[in-house]
Amino acid sequence: MMDPNGGSSSVGAADGASDHAAGRTRHSKRPKCVRSVGVKDTYLKSYSKETEWYEELQETYTYDYSRFTQQELPACKPILTPGWVISTFIFVGIIFIPVGLASLFASERVVEIVHRYDTDCVPASHRNNMLAYIQSTETNKTCTRTFFVSKQMKSPVYIYYQLDNFYQNHRRYVKSRSDKQLQSRASENVTSNCDPEDVTANNSAIVPCGLIAWSLFNDTYGFSVNNTKLRVSKKNIAWKSDQEHKFGSDVYPKNFQRGGLIGGAKLNSSIPLNQQVDLIVWMRTAALPTFRKLYGKIEADIEANTELTVVIENNYNTYSFKGKKKLVLSTTSWIGGKNDFLGIAYITVGGLSLFLAISFILIYIIKPRASGLSWPLGDPSFLSWNRNPAGHFN
Repeated sequence: MMDPNGGSSSVGAADGASDHAAGRTRHSKRPKCVRSVGVKDTYLKSYSKETEWYEELQETYTYDYSRFTQQELPACKPILTPGWVISTFIFVGIIFIPVGLASLFASERVVEIVHRYDTDCVPASHRNNMLAYIQSTETNKTCTRTFFVSKQMKSPVYIYYQLDNFYQNHRRYVKSRSDKQLQSRASENVTSNCDPEDVTANNSAIVPCGLIAWSLFNDTYGFSVNNTKLRVSKKNIAWKSDQEHKFGSDVYPKNFQRGGLIGGAKLNSSIPLNQQVDLIVWMRTAALPTFRKLYGKIEADIEANTELTVVIENNYNTYSFKGKKKLVLSTTSWIGGKNDFLGIAYITVGGLSLFLAISFILIYIIKPRASGLSWPLGDPSFLSWNRNPAGHFN
């Protein structure tokens, strides 16, 4: 075949074929995903093997087909129909409301007396400068308070001291201790984290070292009813695991509270640390600035309509950081101490669940789905994975 100029058309045909091949080559550089079941599958079957990076790209896009990689494993696919949603809310309400009422009633049966004494136990003549009063060694720190017990307090009656605005969770304060030193006498000189309460002036180790032990609470309480003294028991006020594993039976206090600045209580140097229960309770630091710690237990009933006399030794300095000190006497129930929040929370969640259940029932009855639709509400046959079980879409 000749072209208009008399030449052969084979050259033009060859050029056209070349352009077509070049276009095919350009398009073939784009990987195509070709699915194959049960055999090795590759994205680049159409790519020419003469290309330099073919093998590397082939390895990148080659995989073994499995139901796991294709996310076709059996799975729970809940269908939230109105019946299931309403039933779930009703079930939660029926369970939570009785539990909340039981918790609230148990909390109401707990008898608790809370008395703040940090201001009342300072003589009127020293209230203008309470810090000087508490730091002085010449002032009388003894204070007598009387409480009226309106309800019977059955034994054991737990005694707590409560401190406000005391940040035991401060990072430097929490780190200021030596757990190795507390556990074993062989590690007595391990005081690297205890600065500034690590060693004495003559470079002798302080046991126990650190700011936590140094600031040990040192107020004391004595109780009596009708001039009869009540014994305060210290038995089992500390965690058993702490006594057995965190504080050694061969570790004794040494050089403790002998510096120029006394922080808190002193320790008996003849008693090992695993029996110093007040120290063990104090060393378990609190997470919040307001906390209570167990002081002891009164293992006798305190009858209703009686006067309880408390003799307080007001020694602990909370005045320098505007802290507060409170004495707490409390009985317990099956949920522990007095805690109305737990019962209120359960009742609130249960009541809200019942309210939502009733609301959904009314909506379902009063304003159901439009009648013009040809399928029922919540028909699972119209879900995509039921219309296309294998995941293939037309």
